[in-house]
Amino acid sequence: MRIGIPNARPISHEGTRIGHTVTAEYVNGQFFATGSGILAHMRRHFLLRLLFGMLLAATPELFVPVVGVAQVIKSGPPMCPGVALTFDLCPVRKGSGYDQPLMDYLITHRIPATFFMSGKWMAKHEPEVDRLLGLGFFEVGTHGEVHAHLPMHDADEQRAEILGPVKLLQEHYAHEATLFRPPYGEYDDVTVAVVNMLGLRFIQWNIESGDPDPTLSAEQILSRVAARAKPGSIIVFHANGKGKQTRQVIEHLTSDILPRKVLQPMTVSKLLNCTPRGHD
Repeated sequence: MRIGIPNARPISHEGTRIGHTVTAEYVNGQFFATGSGILAHMRRHFLLRLLFGMLLAATPELFVPVVGVAQVIKSGPPMCPGVALTFDLCPVRKGSGYDQPLMDYLITHRIPATFFMSGKWMAKHEPEVDRLLGLGFFEVGTHGEVHAHLPMHDADEQRAEILGPVKLLQEHYAHEATLFRPPYGEYDDVTVAVVNMLGLRFIQWNIESGDPDPTLSAEQILSRVAARAKPGSIIVFHANGKGKQTRQVIEHLTSDILPRKVLQPMTVSKLLNCTPRGHD
C-alpha cells in the first residue's frame, strides 16, 4: 500500500518543513506541540491512524505505539545552562568522510556531543562507529539510510530510509538508537508520523552553523553561532569533512564563547533532561 505525500517538493536549504507539521516548544518544564486548528488536528489524527495501521501490518515487531502527535524538537529547556553540539555524519562523494582533526579535539578534551549517522556512512566507517559508541561522553543517533529527500517519498519508502540505520546499529552494534534527524532537515507530516510510530525522538536544531559552506570563514561561522547561542540551544555542525572550518570553530566555541556565556556542551539527551537553574 502506498500513500501519497501532500505538497511534497524539494527544498533548497536545511531545516525547512514541508506542509503542516508539529514543532515542540519547551514551556514550564514540558515540551508542547505548537500550532492549532481543528481541521489540521483532524487531518493529523487521521494520517497517524492510517499510517500506523499500514506500517504495523508490514512490520509489527518494529513499532512501538506512541500516544499523541510526534514533536519536532528544536531546542531544550531555555533555563538549562547548556547547549547541545550535534554533528551530522552524512555520506560524501569525495574525501574520507571523517573529520579526524575535529574528532581528535573532541575526544582529547572529552567534549560531550551527539552524532547523527547515516546508514551509508556507517557501512564505510565501522571502526569509527565502534569508537564513537565506546565513548561515554558521546551519543549516537541516526540520519537516514542513504540521506534521501524524505518528503519526495511515500510512507513505505520513508520508513525504510529511517529504519535502515536504526536496525544496523541494533543488529550489528547492539546499540538502541532513539534519536533521529532527517537528512537535509527536510520532513513533512508523513515523516513525523513514521518517526512517532517507530518510537524515536525527532531532533532538529535552532542554530544552523553553516559549516559546509565553503564561502564562510571560521570567523563568520563562529560569529553566527556565538550571536545565537543561548541556554537550551541545539547547534548543527558536520563531522564528515564537509566543514573545513569546523574544528577551528569548535575549539574557539568550547574554550572561549561558551564559557563566557556560562554555557556547557551537552549531549542532546542530557540537554532535554536538564534541570533548569534554580530547580536543583
